Order: sequence, then C-alpha cells, then structure tokens
Amino acid sequence: MSKKVEITNDTRIIRHKPVARVSHWFLVISFFMTMFTGVAFFFPDFAWLTEILGTPQLARAIHPFTGIVMFIAFIIMALIYWDHNIPEKNDLKWAMNVHEVLKGNEHAVAYNGKYNFGQKMLFWTLNLAMFTLLITGIIMWRKYFSHNFSIQTLRIAILLHSASAFALFTGILVHMYMAFWVKGSITGMVEGWVTVRWAKKHHPKWYNEEVKPELEKELAEQASKG
Repeated sequence: MSKKVEITNDTRIIRHKPVARVSHWFLVISFFMTMFTGVAFFFPDFAWLTEILGTPQLARAIHPFTGIVMFIAFIIMALIYWDHNIPEKNDLKWAMNVHEVLKGNEHAVAYNGKYNFGQKMLFWTLNLAMFTLLITGIIMWRKYFSHNFSIQTLRIAILLHSASAFALFTGILVHMYMAFWVKGSITGMVEGWVTVRWAKKHHPKWYNEEVKPELEKELAEQASKG
C-alpha cells in the first residue's frame, strides 16, 4: 500500500527535472571555461587565465568548442522552459512594483507563474546574446570560417561578439545573485525540488494552477486505492 500524501507547507514538489538540471550544470561549466578564455583574449591583464587550460594556444583552440557546448546546453533548457517565459499581462504588476520586489515583498505585489517578469527578461536577453555569440563566433573562427568574410564584417562580428559576451556575463551574474538571495533556489536546481511554502511565496500562480491540481489528483488516486 502506497504512503498517503498530505499537502503541507513542507511537502516537496518538483521544480526542475533531471534533464534540465544536467543541462544547467553543463551550461555552468562551459560558461566559465568560455568566459575565462574569452576575457583573457580581450584583456591582456587577464592573460594568466589561459593557463587554467594549459597554454594560450590550447585555450584559443578550446574556446569555440566550449562555446558550442554552452549554446547547446542553453538551447536544451530554453526548449524546456520557453513556454513559462512568455510575458503576460500579469507581469506588469511585477514591473510597476519592482521597488517592492527589491525589498523582498514580491509575494505581496505580484502573482507570479513559474518565473517572474525579471526572470523572463533575463531569459530572452540570454537567448539573444547566445544566438549572437554563436553567429559572430562562427564568423570569427579563424581556423575554419573567418577567411570567408571581409575585414569589415569581421570587425562588426568582433564588436557584436564582445557586446553580447558582456550582456551574457552581466545576466549570469544577476542570475547567480538572485539564486543566492532567494533561499531554496539553489536546492531546486541541485536536487530538483522546492517546498510548497517556497512555491506559494515566490510563484503562487505556478503552484495554484499547475502544481496543486497534480498534488490533489495524486491524493484522490491514493484515497480511491485506500
């Protein structure tokens, strides 16, 4: 006989499935490897970062490949989460009361779905940055493709690549800060679960419209078996 499920504030619910978590950590690893080598190429003061991978020559050779791994990992996550990141009318409340959000009163001013408006803006910003980095990176890839493009095109590609890298780096820093700031978020991405209490406070619409019905269905099924 299965154990009866009772919905309490400490009940654990799935926030991120295994495929999303694996993609996320592949993204994290490849991001830092790509970032360290990229920063070293653009800023001589950080040239020592190339030694993390052995030699500057090896770092330059690896940089495009870690970038491709980063892009693939991100796209897998984007395909999983894109439907939860479409802006909706309800997000206006969050945007208009962002000062309260920053004070920690997000639950009092916004009825968030699985992701709030700030997370949605970050999601689409990262999408734009990732695609720009991929396209410009291919144009700049000296070993295979750069010889097919004019000097002017390469200069524009370098400029866009740098701007997109800065946007990506800034976005990831904001994401990391928010993950540490909102207690329970890191557990959600490491172990996959959050509590009902966490969901009610930070993403009540997601809990009420998606999670709670599933929990109640599970309760009903177990009640019928008992």
